[in-house]
Amino acid sequence: MAASAQSLQASPAGALARLWRSSLGKKYVMAITGLGLWAFVIIHMLGNLQIFLGPEKINAYAALLKATPALLWSARIGLLFIAALHVVTAAQLVRANRRARPIGYEFKKPVASTFANRTMFLSGLVILAFILFHLAHFTFGWVNPQFLRLEDSEGRHNVYRMMITGFSNPAVSIFYIVSMGLLLSHLSHGVSSLFQSLGLRSKKTFGFFDKLAKISALALFIGNSLIPLAILFGFVR
Repeated sequence: MAASAQSLQASPAGALARLWRSSLGKKYVMAITGLGLWAFVIIHMLGNLQIFLGPEKINAYAALLKATPALLWSARIGLLFIAALHVVTAAQLVRANRRARPIGYEFKKPVASTFANRTMFLSGLVILAFILFHLAHFTFGWVNPQFLRLEDSEGRHNVYRMMITGFSNPAVSIFYIVSMGLLLSHLSHGVSSLFQSLGLRSKKTFGFFDKLAKISALALFIGNSLIPLAILFGFVR
């Protein structure tokens, strides 16, 4: 029994289990999953911005994605798994940090941390709620089932009309823009931190990664917010 326990501990699975139980391992998981989610939101925004090119472009793009359902759903499930792992790991790190704090300490105004840093977990939870609603709204059709039945003249799913109809609802557009604002706050700190967790950020490269985080977060906010604003104000019809 002792020999088998030692072999388990020495196995790759045992090493991964020990790494997962450590705070350092959880930070690696946060960084890797965060990197994957960051890449996804950039690609997703670039795809959605094709609405400004007209219905032909974005409907053809959507049809291309749906051409291989097995691959599409594998990607969706994988993305949801990464997002869930990111949230669970964040919750565990927050809980561990709170347990490590001394009880009854005197409140002091934070001087080194930023607003984005202090609200990372809260903004992440709101973003998660937005993602779930966004999937229910546009992907699964649970909010507006008729969206999935929209077709263009070539028989393709009319994503262009679906987006215009969906974002014509001011409440939906406002929730979307507010969520993009929280995403801006989340990424402006999180992207820089993930490179630190991966050991790529140093004193020399801090400025570069800090600017990369802030510029990419701002670009995502502007790019994503332009879509509902353009629809609400009638620039895209």
